Amino acid sequence: MFIDRAVIYVKGGDGGNGVVSFRREKFIPKGGPDGGDGGHGGDVILIADEGLSTLLDFQHRRHFRAQRGTHGQGAKRHGKRGGSLVVPVPVGTLVRDAATRDVLADLVQHGQRVVAARGGRSGRGNARFATPTRRAPRQAEPGEPGQERNIELELKLIADVGLVGLPNSGKSTLLSRVSAARPKIADYPFTTTEPYLGVVGLPDGRSFVLADIPGLIEGAHQGAGLGHTFLRHISRTNVLIHVVDLAAPERDPLADFQTVNDELRLYDPALEQRPMLVALNKIDQPQARERAAAVAAAVGKRGYQAFAISGATGEGVEALMYAAADLLAQVRQPGEPVPR
Repeated sequence: MFIDRAVIYVKGGDGGNGVVSFRREKFIPKGGPDGGDGGHGGDVILIADEGLSTLLDFQHRRHFRAQRGTHGQGAKRHGKRGGSLVVPVPVGTLVRDAATRDVLADLVQHGQRVVAARGGRSGRGNARFATPTRRAPRQAEPGEPGQERNIELELKLIADVGLVGLPNSGKSTLLSRVSAARPKIADYPFTTTEPYLGVVGLPDGRSFVLADIPGLIEGAHQGAGLGHTFLRHISRTNVLIHVVDLAAPERDPLADFQTVNDELRLYDPALEQRPMLVALNKIDQPQARERAAAVAAAVGKRGYQAFAISGATGEGVEALMYAAADLLAQVRQPGEPVPR
């Protein structure tokens, strides 16, 4: 199951208490203060792990606490620092404070980390309070409590190219044709209810990550269907391939094309500027092949390059993938971060 949102509770370890103690040894009946400090509390740390692809684990475990520091002891022995708790999350996880909605981190690279809850400071023992005029202080500090809060985790898939389109337009079939990904495929809307990733390898040695974003419907930008769940994943892609179904006789391909583009724009105006190719799909069916030239011309007048393809037979797909790789090379220089 693909889970892309979770709210968890995190708490840093409490700091250990300082101690009041005096040196007491044979022949030294009035030794000075020797109370040690407590140990600092451990932190709760989130780290991006490319081996994870979902937030499913956080459906079953929602509370994360780091160790507290131990208390100080006599003979100026300090307490041990509490162990930090490292929590792996998928690459692409956006971390927010659930109360303030402040963004704490956007973990887009493997190994990137953020301290979600800091451990409390240690308390000082009475040895710290000795002065020339105050030689026997009976004062020590308690450790400070660790930071605690609820944080929201939101996973946005990181892909080079994203497939968008209305339900049942053939995105999953196209993904399975060009990569090893095997999404669920059937001839009814909303077959795909979670995003899938696949790696496309071209004969010239180039490769890129392709994401199948579940189908959008009118009103998706307002959350209709599972609109927000789907749309958030599009925001990280460099290039979009808009898959249009030419085979449904009851539908207007240009109206469908505009519907999806409107939803992208209304969700995030920046998506309107995202480079896009148009895949006119299902030309293995006669009625679709007849419509392809006219629709391609109309889409071309709007500034988009169109490709007549069949995800089922593979016709025209290689040319589309080469064009996507070429466009990707133009818009994303090596080392450039994925757009957010």
